[in-house]
Order: sequence, then C-alpha cells, then structure tokens
Amino acid sequence: MTDPLPLRYARHLARDRRRSAHTVRAYQATAERLLAFLQGHWGGEVTPAALAKTSAADLRAYLAHRRNEGLANASAARELSAVRGFLRFATEGADLPRLRGPRVKKGIPRPVAPHEAVALAELASEEAAEPWIAARDWAVLLLLYGAGLRIGEAVGLTGAVLPLGETISVTGKRAKTRIVPLLPEVREAIEAYARLTPWGTPRDQPLFRGARGGPLPPGAIRKSVRSARAALGLSERTTPHALRHSFATHLLGRGADLRALQELLGHASLSSTQVYTAVDAAHLLDVYRHAHPRA
Repeated sequence: MTDPLPLRYARHLARDRRRSAHTVRAYQATAERLLAFLQGHWGGEVTPAALAKTSAADLRAYLAHRRNEGLANASAARELSAVRGFLRFATEGADLPRLRGPRVKKGIPRPVAPHEAVALAELASEEAAEPWIAARDWAVLLLLYGAGLRIGEAVGLTGAVLPLGETISVTGKRAKTRIVPLLPEVREAIEAYARLTPWGTPRDQPLFRGARGGPLPPGAIRKSVRSARAALGLSERTTPHALRHSFATHLLGRGADLRALQELLGHASLSSTQVYTAVDAAHLLDVYRHAHPRA
C-alpha cells in the first residue's frame, strides 16, 4: 500500500531538502489539512491528478477556511507558501495557479517577531535551487538573528571558525574582534552547511560560498530575503539587517543590560546601542495601547 502523500512529502523534506524536524512536522500538518479540506470541498477522492487542477478559487476557499479557524494574516501567508510547496511536490511541478498572499497591515516600524524571523529564514532557504544553497541561506540568516551578526560579518567568516564550539570569533567594523555565543540551533545549521557545501571549508577561504564557488555576496542573501518576505506578507523593512536589529531588541526586552548588548553587537560606543532602548519602549507602548482597557 502506497504511503499517504503528506507522509511522502515529509520524507522528501527531511531527506532531500534537509529541513528541520519542526519544519517537516509543520509542512506535513499543512498538507494533511489541505487534503482534508479539498476532500470535503470537492466531494471526492483527492489524487495527484486532481491536485494538478487546483484553482485559485480552491486556494482562496482553503485560506478562508483557515482564517475562520483564527489564522492571522502573517500565518495565513506562511500557510499558503507551505501549500504551494506541497502542491509542487504532489503534482511534480504542474502549472499551479498564482495567488497573492494576504496583506499584512502596515504599522509603525518594529522588530521582526521571533516566529516571523524563523519563518523568513525557513522560506528563504526553501526557495534555494540546491540543498547546499538552502543550508547556506538557513545558516547565514540564523547567524543574523540568533547571534546578531551584520551580514558582512557573516559572509566574511572563513573555514577557520570550524570546528565550532559554544562561541565564535567575529571580526566587525574597524577590524575589531569580538566573541559571540552560538545557540545550538545556529551551530547545527552551520555544521549542516559545512557537510553539504561542494567547495569544502579550507581555513583560509570563505566559509559561505556563492553558487559558483566564489565568496558569497551579501546581495544574494538580500535577494532571497526579499522573495521570502513578499511571500509572507512582511514589511519591506524586513531586511537581513532587521534580523540583527530584532536580536538586539529581543535580548533587551528579556533583561540584557546595555553594556553586554554593546559587546555582543560590536558597537564602538554605548550611544550606538542605546537606540534599542527607544525601540523597545516604542514596542511596549504599542502593546500597552492595544491591550490596556483604558488606552
């Protein structure tokens, strides 16, 4: 007996795309929800041949169904992206309908939420042409959000950082070196990329490579982020640097002091770091205004 499509899709994501266990579970659940909905929507068996005929109206109906279950705009955009990936797999690349994701209401500029940062990194890597490039983009974006690196610092790393420990030495502006802690997830992402890259990791060569083996240009990461944020309905201010910005703001919001944050970010002066206190205050005020009954 043939395994269900969602299970085969999950195996494909884990084996061929090397997606994280969290991503595999989430995408398998989306595939199962979609098939259950379409079975009722169409009133019949949902086969790959039937899926190849999925219309924009079908996808709109599914999203409306999910919105009625309480799905927010940003999450609905993420769900649509997962649906597209599953349909491409199930129909072996059939010509599928184009459907714009839900619009996300624009508000005051603020940091990317943790779940949005992870979704952005996941989707950017999933759009990659090859598994090693997917692993590269995932690792670079996790370095920006999980370790607060500037994009230039991330692409400037060499193979000398391997093997990884609990910290990494980073050379920032004015050739100033600092030590940055590595979360286990960030370390695992870099190690997964190092295993997959066809160019090896010589100590005196760039760790992250472009598609043809040269140093990875920052523009390649910016391009993948632009595509992912559009699919997720995120603000145009959601750039690679915004992930570093979010790293700082989230740490400050959880009690990090300014001096420690200054060291982690590699700021020459404390005044550069103090901007995050204003950002955090603005975010708290926004939360207050939306939550307080008298606001």
